[in-house]
Amino acid sequence: MARLNLIIISGLSGSGKTYALKAFEDAGYFCIDNLPLALLPTFVDLCNQQHSEITNVALGIDIRERAFFSDFVSILERVQALVHAVQLLFLEAREEVLIRRFSESRRPHPLLPDLPVLDGIRFEKERIAELRRRADRIIDTSDLTVHELGELLVKQFLGESLDRRLTISIMTFGYKFGVPYDIDLLFDVRFLKNPFFVPELKPLSGDDPLVRAFVLTDPEAVSLIEHLEGLLKFLLPLFHRERRSYLTIGIGCTGGRHRSVAVANRLQESLSTLGYEVGLKHRDIDKM
Repeated sequence: MARLNLIIISGLSGSGKTYALKAFEDAGYFCIDNLPLALLPTFVDLCNQQHSEITNVALGIDIRERAFFSDFVSILERVQALVHAVQLLFLEAREEVLIRRFSESRRPHPLLPDLPVLDGIRFEKERIAELRRRADRIIDTSDLTVHELGELLVKQFLGESLDRRLTISIMTFGYKFGVPYDIDLLFDVRFLKNPFFVPELKPLSGDDPLVRAFVLTDPEAVSLIEHLEGLLKFLLPLFHRERRSYLTIGIGCTGGRHRSVAVANRLQESLSTLGYEVGLKHRDIDKM
């Protein structure tokens, strides 16, 4: 049975707990936010069962109820007896930074919603002082962007385990059948020469060498591919820096059968040579 690695994330409201949990999720951790404290031992028991495939877990614990503090120490000790590795991560930030973050989000403090934010911050700091003392790691996020916080967590907790390549999916489609809703980047190639109007090419698809040659040897297509490759070479490392696990690129032409397919096939080849894992789906290639 694999040993469970558990990270409990807590700290001050507005200090970045949600972003921290997202960083662990992108790293492949099984993540739960706001798990009721009383259910924690039961959850750990389930993860420790012989056939469980869950080995890395990150839990976000929200500190709002007074009962939390009377129960937390005993429950944490029970969990530490059940889990091979359990770490308590505590996030905090300077008062002026927390005030600014609450102001930018236009949210009241969750513990004292009817009072000034500063009162809520100081009240919460007093309430969770013991939790902070018991923390295995304390991170001040005052001067960190969300990307820098993710990088810091990678270095401190995950080591090299997050050095994963960005998974890229390329989807071709026809505009006349609707634009896919689940794409991150969209490129319209309807300005390219259309094989649909060449009788001998019309029944073929962009997978066919004749259609591919017709589309990709056009000077405008050559220039397009050059610009797309340059843009993606610039963008993909930035998406990877954001801890994105996957990216979907949509390429559309009128019917989704000729031009978009030829361009997408070429981009898949280009990106694969750069070491990226690239999936390809032609949504409308068989539609007429």
